[in-house]
Amino acid sequence: MSGHLALAVSTVLYGLGIVAQTVAARRADERAGTGVGLLARLATDRLYLLGFAGQVGGFLFAFLARAELPLYLVQAGSSCAVGLATVVGVLALRWRIRAVEIAVLVVMACGLVLLTGAAAPSTARELPLLPSVIVLLLLALAVLPLARSVKAATPVLAGIAFAVVAVAARTVAGKPLLDVVLHPLTWVMVLAAFVGQACLATALQRGSATSAVASMDATTVVLSSAVGLTLMGDRIAPGREWWVGLGVLLVVSGVLVLGSVSRPAPELVGADR
Repeated sequence: MSGHLALAVSTVLYGLGIVAQTVAARRADERAGTGVGLLARLATDRLYLLGFAGQVGGFLFAFLARAELPLYLVQAGSSCAVGLATVVGVLALRWRIRAVEIAVLVVMACGLVLLTGAAAPSTARELPLLPSVIVLLLLALAVLPLARSVKAATPVLAGIAFAVVAVAARTVAGKPLLDVVLHPLTWVMVLAAFVGQACLATALQRGSATSAVASMDATTVVLSSAVGLTLMGDRIAPGREWWVGLGVLLVVSGVLVLGSVSRPAPELVGADR
């Protein structure tokens, strides 16, 4: 399967997974506890598990895409899932979305398109193993404590965790299966994915699904793109360097605007009872 086809399948699965997880998270009971505690309660919800399966499938196909495509392309494609999820939610579940949120999503989409157009296929450069494991592991372990103390930043912290996943996956993608299983960064990736999933579940329950997922994805795009370009040998098509700068600017601006207009999650008519 080509990297571009794998990325397209990944985006569809991520989008459907976001919708299912949002419905399940919003109808979860309001007992005390967030993060891992909320995730444990949601583990008994079949709809949430279906959404989680979509997320896992999206991750696996994105993992395949990372073997030949640079991080900023893969993460940009994956981030388009929030737009697909919004369309499905509005059409199928009657989610309510304001005009300003639609406009901001369009702006962010333009930024992601620029990042996609600037991409040039490349093979990842091997990072020094021990320093990479230590840095990525510390980042992953720091996210959950920060999510408890800085609740408003939960979507961004989820994005940091998934940026760790993206960098680790880019490093091991394309290796023989046994090498992937035995590689230390594979297990850092698994831990970071669990941490990111816990933060995402909390963010979906606390506020707007569109804002939470967009903020998370934008954070992941910016961080993983920066690491890919500076440390991993990801390349930009000749003459399109400014596309990357403008694309990142649009994405970051979109995150800031979404944060300023965020409100409680959209009403899920008929889905939360």
